[in-house]
Order: sequence, then structure tokens, then C-alpha cells
Amino acid sequence: MSDKIKIQLNGTAETMLQSFYARAQYSKSKKHKFYDAKAVELVERIDYDFSLAEKDSTMGTGVIARTIVFDELVKDFIENNPDCTVVNIACGLDTRFYRMDNGRITWYNLDLPETIAVRNQIYNESGRVSTIGISVTDPAWAERITVKGKMLFIIEGLSMYLTSEENEQMLSIIHDNFDNATVLMECLAKKWVNKEKVEESIQKTGAKFVFGADSFEDIKNIAKGFRKVKDDDIRRGMSSIYPALKAFMWIPYVKKITQKILVFEKTQLQTIFV
Repeated sequence: MSDKIKIQLNGTAETMLQSFYARAQYSKSKKHKFYDAKAVELVERIDYDFSLAEKDSTMGTGVIARTIVFDELVKDFIENNPDCTVVNIACGLDTRFYRMDNGRITWYNLDLPETIAVRNQIYNESGRVSTIGISVTDPAWAERITVKGKMLFIIEGLSMYLTSEENEQMLSIIHDNFDNATVLMECLAKKWVNKEKVEESIQKTGAKFVFGADSFEDIKNIAKGFRKVKDDDIRRGMSSIYPALKAFMWIPYVKKITQKILVFEKTQLQTIFV
């Protein structure tokens, strides 16, 4: 167990290591709102230079804030649909299943083959939680989802690296293959598109911010067949990390520049988010 895990990744796939490190470091803080035990355990075993991620407070704060809000939204969905199937798109080294599991859900972690190869090396998942190593723009991944029903699709930390056409293709695959589908899609605020230099550790990987949206209205042309449930964002996650910021979260400009989490669904299901 003491052997170092050697990882060879680049570009967008490498950004998962930055997020993984941010969650591990946050979990060590005394006032953490979630605890990522696997990240804390494994970050010391991964053979990777995390020094730039350690210094990149902008990236780290954003990752933690969105994790807090995504955890809340996913937990609410599972409580309302305890036998649901969750598809975690662009999962990276995410460990949300282990925080959310109620003993009944089915969970698929989906990412590029090279990313899943790393994940399998670390987690070795099977049964109710399993992995699929296929590009999200390849319709073949839908065939690997064999347990269906009430479906939740988590799209976290991905849309900003895909073109509008690629995002449309991803959403079309969900729409065309799954009924009862609810989507939680993180979007970079439009202000930050093409400004990846703000996050130094992301810039180092060579990944580019090429897509952003501030509301479902901005994506309705690529999310055909879906309807808005609500437009959410990471402000309450930011307030949770830094309570002093709560007094400023109502300012329109703050809302404009924060990362968005758009909630939308395919069918006319009873809305479970308020």
C-alpha cells in the first residue's frame, strides 16, 4: 500500500488531479463541510507534483464551493428517488458515491478511457458503483447503462472544456437514450470563457475554457427536449467556506461571475428542487 501510483495524463484529463488535491486539502481543515476520506488517503500515494495546485487558491475555492452545492443537490435527488441511477459524467477521481450511497442507488462513473484506467487502478469499483471508459460524445456509452429508472446525470467540471457542439452532442445522447432524466450541469460564467490563466494550475495542464453559460436560457438551443427546473450557482458554497462573504452574495455582479449549476429535466416529472 506504500507504493506510489504513477499517473500519466495531460490536458483536460489532468485537471481531475487538481480537483482531487483541492478536496483532500479542504477535508483536512477543522471546519470542513464534507470529508473526502479517499482523497486524503490517496493524495500522498499519487506520484504527481501538486505544488502548483497547492498555491492556486482560486481553483481550490471554486472546486470546494461547487462540491458543497453538488453534494446538496445530489443528496436531495437521492432522498426523493432512493432507487435511482446516477451517471457521474467526467468523474475523474470524484468520490461522491461514497458520501451519497444509501445502499440502494446504482452509480456509473464515466470518463475518458485514460482517466478511467487511472481510476480503476486506484478504486477497483464494481457492483452498484462501476466505471465506463468512453468519451462522453460517443453514443456508445449509453449502451453501458443497464440499470435505468429515475436517472440523474451529474456534469461537473466538464462543460467549460467542451465546445458548444460537443456539449450539445452530450446532452442529445442523454435525451435520446434515457427517460426520466434530470441533469445537473455546471457551467462557467460567460465572463470567464477563454480566461483560464486566472487558475494557474489549470493553465499548466494546457486545458482551455471555451464554453460558458449564465442560465438555462443560454443553453436552450443545445439542450433541445429539456426544460428548466432551476438556475443554481455556487454562492452558498462560497458562503459556507467563508461566512464573512455571505453579506456580499446578493450583489448582482457576484451572482454574474460565479459558476452556475443548471438543473433541467427531459420529462414532465414532479419538480423536486425548489
